[in-house]
Amino acid sequence: MRTAIIGGGIAGLAAAYELEKARAGGAAVEYTLFEARERLGGSLASEIVNGAVLERGPDSFITEKPAAAELCRELGLGAELTPSNDADRKTYVVVKNRLVPLPDGLMFLVPTKLIPTALTRLFSTKTKIRMALELLHPPRPSGQDESVAALVERHFGAEAVDRLADPLLSGIYGGDATQLSARTVLPRLVEMEAKYGSLTRGMLAAHREMRAKMAARKQGSAGGGGQAAARPAARGIFTTLRGGMQQLVDALEARLEPAWVRRSTPVNRLERVDGGWQVTSGSSDTGSRVEHYDSIIMASPAWAVGALLSGVDTVLSEALTGIPYSSSITINLMYDEMQLGSLPDGFGFLVPASEQRSMLACTFVHRKFLGRTPQGKAVLRAFLGGMNNESLLTEPDEVLVQTVRRELTEILGAGTIGRDAQPEHAQVSRWRRAMAQYAVGHQDRMKLIHARVAALPGLRLAGNAYDGIGIPDCIRLGRQAARELAQSSRTASQQVS
Repeated sequence: MRTAIIGGGIAGLAAAYELEKARAGGAAVEYTLFEARERLGGSLASEIVNGAVLERGPDSFITEKPAAAELCRELGLGAELTPSNDADRKTYVVVKNRLVPLPDGLMFLVPTKLIPTALTRLFSTKTKIRMALELLHPPRPSGQDESVAALVERHFGAEAVDRLADPLLSGIYGGDATQLSARTVLPRLVEMEAKYGSLTRGMLAAHREMRAKMAARKQGSAGGGGQAAARPAARGIFTTLRGGMQQLVDALEARLEPAWVRRSTPVNRLERVDGGWQVTSGSSDTGSRVEHYDSIIMASPAWAVGALLSGVDTVLSEALTGIPYSSSITINLMYDEMQLGSLPDGFGFLVPASEQRSMLACTFVHRKFLGRTPQGKAVLRAFLGGMNNESLLTEPDEVLVQTVRRELTEILGAGTIGRDAQPEHAQVSRWRRAMAQYAVGHQDRMKLIHARVAALPGLRLAGNAYDGIGIPDCIRLGRQAARELAQSSRTASQQVS
């Protein structure tokens, strides 16, 4: 079986690694990994500057989803896994140029503790009363899909959308709560509303159930061997690699057959032919090349996949190109702490759209992950862009850096970061149309996409546009696609023999 993998981001690399494993295990597998850019890894890119790890793209992955950590361990990077410093985790929301901490007890946008919610300055009295009355909501069977904003506003009011849902989801998706699908982005809340009515009651019930399961496991492990079981190591909500996410990219690349990896080689055309696929690749510098493959794993953004499949299946092509994407900018500013006043406790802050600022969020990187920044240095990582600020991508680097520095001074105060405080290093990264948006109706779109893909033998999709946007999701989908193709190849071989 010859497989073309189109796209050398983390999904494509994970797929190539899985096929390489199958080949090492004796499977009759060959693959070619096509990447239009010079480097592999997509948005995963790290640099070490003056001893500090600076991430240009994602700085970590969610620990709860196992695919990324499992792959790191397979690659010999287990000792490099570093949890977030959750003992000092605290996040603020900017409200009229003031940092207001998120109240204790928030679970998936749902307030579950009465006193912290009553005392927070994040919400007005009117919103707090509405949150209390939310406990009386009757069950509401889910009908049509709706936006996250509509779901949250129905339960907690418009202020909760503005100051909580929108900034939190903007930090994750770079999107807009009025456009994101509640069924896809917050399926647990949709299920809770249907069963309990009140999201607060549903979340408290889920929390009780989780605590009961943990207690049962603890009792079971303690009663088996006469000695108390060792406590599991503390896990952070997020996990990164000590030397940066680039370590994962480099480790994957090192496992692949070098002759089968083609950088700076865009795929320009795909055609269905008897027994497989015809792939046309190359550039004006390298010349055009036409090859035959039995199967294809499309690991590029959905808009690029849709363009390539336009001559194969117009319905599938339109469904893929219809998936919206947002762009983003990350700016790392490295300071000598002697130039700064005392930063607020915690990991950083979120900026609601109503504040009318360029920044969406800022992370105090040296606090979030310990041991990746030299003593006496501070790294502040700002996020800009999103669905509503695409125009920022055309601004020069120096303008973007000055904008972030000005807004940091206005938000944190001149006593913390004065206008004269000069960063030792500034790094600007632009990610155009990189983050898929799960808009209202995404699940129906995916049903159509899956049906059309199933009718095209040998075609698989992987990436952040389909079933999860994070690094673990991309890894899971890439490896799953490769396993399915390798298994179908084995089955075909057995039938022939």
